[in-house]
Amino acid sequence: MNCQAPFLRGQDPTQITRRWFFRDCAVGLGGIALASLLQQEGRAEDASGAPDGDPLAPKKPHFPAKAKRVVYLFMAGAPSHLELFDYKPQLAKFDGTLPPPELLQGYRAAFINPNSKLLGPKFKFAKYGKCGAELSELLPGLAGVADDIAIVKSMVTDAFNHAPAQILMNTGSTQFGRPSFGSWTTYGLGSESRDLPGFVVLNSGKKGPSGGNSNFGSGFLPTVYNGVPFRGSGEPVLYLSNPRGVDDGVQRDTLDAVKALNQKRLDVVGDPEIATRINSFEMAYRMQASAPDLVDLAKEPQSVLDMYGAEPGKPSFANNCLLARRLLERGVRFVQLFHEAWDQHGNLTNDLKKNCHDTDRASSALVKDLKQRGLLEDTIVLWGGEFGRTPMVQGGGNDGRDHHPNAFTYWMAGGGIKPGLTLGQSDEFGFNTVEDRVHVHDLHATLLHLLGFDHTRLTFRFQGRDFRLTDVHGKVVEKLLA
Repeated sequence: MNCQAPFLRGQDPTQITRRWFFRDCAVGLGGIALASLLQQEGRAEDASGAPDGDPLAPKKPHFPAKAKRVVYLFMAGAPSHLELFDYKPQLAKFDGTLPPPELLQGYRAAFINPNSKLLGPKFKFAKYGKCGAELSELLPGLAGVADDIAIVKSMVTDAFNHAPAQILMNTGSTQFGRPSFGSWTTYGLGSESRDLPGFVVLNSGKKGPSGGNSNFGSGFLPTVYNGVPFRGSGEPVLYLSNPRGVDDGVQRDTLDAVKALNQKRLDVVGDPEIATRINSFEMAYRMQASAPDLVDLAKEPQSVLDMYGAEPGKPSFANNCLLARRLLERGVRFVQLFHEAWDQHGNLTNDLKKNCHDTDRASSALVKDLKQRGLLEDTIVLWGGEFGRTPMVQGGGNDGRDHHPNAFTYWMAGGGIKPGLTLGQSDEFGFNTVEDRVHVHDLHATLLHLLGFDHTRLTFRFQGRDFRLTDVHGKVVEKLLA
């Protein structure tokens, strides 16, 4: 008995294409077309004149934007706000005593007994700039740009372990598989660079981020929007150079042949990953000329190298900050620097000194440099980690703090952010936020607003529903806007 469906008789099932299926079957093409339009509704309009089908062509946002690019300095491991930004005299006064019982009611900690004794701040604070921002003695560089930055002391998050908290901070969810902030940005705006990726990632510190590549992945968005890791030494991207015996002519002929084959398959099945593959091959070819010049920091004036503390050929956070400026100048839309070194469960005093020595000068130099070049006004600079640290000591000593999601600090500059602002307040022990609470989703909504997007409309349909960076939450923090 022939059990083959009537519409398949006479057809080789392995050779049936999507085009044949749409042409010969009654599958509701109007509905399919509508679904496709709905999926793309939140995406910005193509404004480039670039070749048709280029997923990274520049696009217009929903409304005129204050910012057009982002550099995100992610301090993975979670810096202690209590030693750097949020001085608490009461915490110093009650150092070594048990916290009030009502403070800890219902509180969950990652590793320590929440009834551990309070630990006073380890460093002195002073006020800087015309705005009077209160900062730690460990941050002399940031003190020099105090009037150019906004400090948010009332950040809160939902996670208190590194990997889920980092992924939440970067993707809006504690679950793997969601697109990162950088991917949403390049999905919505495309890129202004034809020779470099739209989203570049740089690493320094002791290791990579605990959340791994999910922190800068594209999730269910096409993989063309993935963050592309650049290396701190040697070839900026692995396997970028031609193998021995392959010259430019042979490579170009090979790429043209592969592109033609890929394009034929793309025309048949319409798989966006094939378009990503075509784009990746062409981008890699163009990067062979652009990337070596980009990473040659020796071409920078010595005064600029000194300002950052950068040393060409020696991988460091300082080199990455300078490289970030060079990437932004060349039209890269989103640059993210990960510095995983801030998890001070012990050795808090010495490690904070080292971390600030490694990062403060370069972070503030990036703000100064962008401002001098006229780039800060439409570039968002963002600095912070995945959560804060407890007011209580961890362990039996007096030199460590546990993970803490209830109150921590971020600073940001440029791109329509109000300079010289200190927003929000935590309680007298730096334990809970008590004024102008800013959740991770609120921060994302605000940053997307500055980039010209209504965060509720920048969406992508996946598995039957529209997803967005802020999930079903988030509100724009109007007080942060200039």
